[in-house]
Amino acid sequence: MPHIEYYFSTISPYTYIAGTRLEEVASANGATITYKPLDLIALFSRTGGVPPGQRHESRQAWRLQELRRQAAKAGVPINLKPAFWPTNAAPSCYAVIAAQNAGGGNLGALVQGFTRAVWAEEKDISDDRVIREILGANGYDPSLADSGLLSGAEAYERNLEEAVTAGAFGAPFYITDRDERFWGQDRIEDLELSLQGKL
Repeated sequence: MPHIEYYFSTISPYTYIAGTRLEEVASANGATITYKPLDLIALFSRTGGVPPGQRHESRQAWRLQELRRQAAKAGVPINLKPAFWPTNAAPSCYAVIAAQNAGGGNLGALVQGFTRAVWAEEKDISDDRVIREILGANGYDPSLADSGLLSGAEAYERNLEEAVTAGAFGAPFYITDRDERFWGQDRIEDLELSLQGKL
């Protein structure tokens, strides 16, 4: 059975635009997914990237245009200047880690719920109330927001180290068990072709 290591951040706009297409592709092709939320800004600094706010103004302007275009293609609303971005992604990422460990809900929808909260709903995903609400809405016990904080923090840091070692440098980033690497929501089609042995 093919497997995908999925590196992402709950504050990444491109993770938001990806929606649940990864899960659809995995299901259609008999693949499993391990969700690995991480500190995206730290990943940038470790792999030669630059945080959006520190990029040259021409790159910042292009990014806003590209986000608008990609969101339109995906058919999702987007606020290009959300009220709560950047924010501390760690608490929501810990919640994803706890949810994956607990099982029972819809993990892809949970990730989408957090990213949608940032990029379309003007919610602060570092707020415990918001985290609980999104956990509950996606089939998880809201108390997961309180459980496993230490293990969540350890996994969050471990995910960053694994991403750097595996060759990931942005989000969303997908790596198959054949070490085929795909960066960006616009590479999900290529990921599927790879799973099918066509690339």
